[in-house]
Amino acid sequence: MLTTKETAGGVTFKIRVIPGASKNEVAGIQDGALKIKLTAPPVEGKANRACVDFLAGLLGLRRSALAITSGEKSRKKTVTITGIGSRDLEARLKDILAP
Repeated sequence: MLTTKETAGGVTFKIRVIPGASKNEVAGIQDGALKIKLTAPPVEGKANRACVDFLAGLLGLRRSALAITSGEKSRKKTVTITGIGSRDLEARLKDILAP
């Protein structure tokens, strides 16, 4: 189960990024965090930008609605999405995470 936290303007959740993968994909949930594989290398913020772009497309949101709020230089990151709640996020991820 993805661990989310409601904030005044939206929702935050943890992600675990695996850079340098063969394709961009969601690889499930690990320890309450969304596990994401990205083709971008972890240099000069490329993986962070690719992560935000990938999540925005995946969730059908504007790129500006997402921000990495902690863990910019780590594989474990916290993402904040403005304008939606936990239930909306879970509904958007439901089909993606279905086995």
